[in-house]
Amino acid sequence: MKAFNWSTNLQQRARKIARECGLVGLTLIKNGKKAQVKYRKAEGSKVISQETVMLKFEWIKSNEDDIYTRFRNICKLMGESGHNLKAAAVIAEGKAPKKGKDWAHILDSFKDQKINFGTAITEATFNKQYLPPCEMVVDVMSKKNPPTNPADLIDICVKDWKPESVSRKHRVRAIKQFLDHAVIREGIADVWTPPTDLSSHIGKAKKGEIQIQKAGAFESDMQILDFLKTLPTDSEAKKDSDAATRWFNCFCLMAELGLRPIEINFLQVLFDPINKEHYWHCTFIKKSGNGATQPRRIEPLPLIDRDGNEVKWNLMERFKSNLLPLPERVTGEAAGTYLKRRESWIQLKADMKRLQGTNITCYSFRHYYALRCHLKLIDSGSASLSMGHSIEAHHRNYPYSKESTTTNAFKLARERSVA
Repeated sequence: MKAFNWSTNLQQRARKIARECGLVGLTLIKNGKKAQVKYRKAEGSKVISQETVMLKFEWIKSNEDDIYTRFRNICKLMGESGHNLKAAAVIAEGKAPKKGKDWAHILDSFKDQKINFGTAITEATFNKQYLPPCEMVVDVMSKKNPPTNPADLIDICVKDWKPESVSRKHRVRAIKQFLDHAVIREGIADVWTPPTDLSSHIGKAKKGEIQIQKAGAFESDMQILDFLKTLPTDSEAKKDSDAATRWFNCFCLMAELGLRPIEINFLQVLFDPINKEHYWHCTFIKKSGNGATQPRRIEPLPLIDRDGNEVKWNLMERFKSNLLPLPERVTGEAAGTYLKRRESWIQLKADMKRLQGTNITCYSFRHYYALRCHLKLIDSGSASLSMGHSIEAHHRNYPYSKESTTTNAFKLARERSVA
């Protein structure tokens, strides 16, 4: 009489439950000392995909029931819930967050990490840039039959934003950081590690479709000067003239100093004892995932009028003497709201979009400062220091500056060698 072979019996039971779940290509095998599940998907005689997962159980008789139970659960998760093999194995082992409250806990932990550690961004920044896409992750994962891998999860959460748009890029990167945190800090299974290449999730804009999300620069000094003349600083309505005067001064500072709108609130004038002169200084610290800016000295870059003369607004002297009224609290949103109410701005914005394909916003004053630095052959390192961001950020946001810096450096080297 042939001796009973528990190993053969286990594999027969596994094949039976796999067939019942409609998974003909799913098998249970011994690999070394461990049990392994293999899934081959075929079209006719051609294998089109193959997955394998090693189970934690040793291939010994005392583990027969445990191995079979785990295999059966994997079959059910794949056949009835549509999970792939790796995701089904993770869920069957109990490592994946399965309930919305688990993902909600991870979101709370992620928020704490972003605000209190690392580069320590502000809560306002987190709520604006990270919270919306991460809350969508929690919502999607709380629903019946949630995605079983990070790629599908990211796609579901960003599909309503145009491919290659700035908004979509931000959401994809925020979700990646969230999932990285979940795997590294919260110990969920490695199957949830997001892809390193995010290009497929960001997508490509349709051919011929103009992407106008990020603010562009003005095209000339006079474009700014002509617009500023339209502000009703001499309006008979005192409320209107006061507001116009304050915003006029604000936009002058942003244009001449290349400031972010919020930096108006952190502006001061200090004295340099070495050079015996006063200078602009900004104490604003911008925190982001790439680090934090530091308080800095700012170099003015005055505009030039139609006659080729430097525009003298006397901003520093008026600021020092408290004769430069400004809005009570300046933010990008507040500046944008004021601009959107001006007919001259609406027309200028429409013209720039139609003729240049450029989207101007309140940040365009700053971007035009960067462009003028480039046109005046100011090196990228000096420009980035005055603008308060890294040289990498400067080259990323203003790619023309990187090329010009290289060209000018070699030109100077050649001139020196000739001399």
